[in-house]
Amino acid sequence: MILTIIREGLGRIVILADRLTRPAPMQRDPADQQRVEAEIRHLSLYQFHACPFCIKTRRAMHRLNLPIELRDAQNDPVVRAQLLAEGGAIKVPCLRIQEPGSDRWLYESTEIIAYLDERFGSAAQAVAETR
Repeated sequence: MILTIIREGLGRIVILADRLTRPAPMQRDPADQQRVEAEIRHLSLYQFHACPFCIKTRRAMHRLNLPIELRDAQNDPVVRAQLLAEGGAIKVPCLRIQEPGSDRWLYESTEIIAYLDERFGSAAQAVAETR
């Protein structure tokens, strides 16, 4: 009980620090942003609001200007059950990547951020601009 209170309190402090120091979102021209938003319709992030690793992941999403759907695996029993049944574990953050024929469940904030950076970051944007 006390650990939960401490963890939640620290999480709230981290959330406040994130809001105060959040980087500006990446700017894309409207057509590119529209293309990105079409691509992210197949992504969703299972997360806990005050989890530091989830905050780190949401911060990267904000930096990359990726309004990915957030799913509350802490307070929504349906979302939590789906994460366990389909993802295999109640562990957050977890990025669900819906692909034709199957879904991928990517755990670990560092791996999620690397995936998002590779797919939607500056290098990906430069490749899209040369097309």
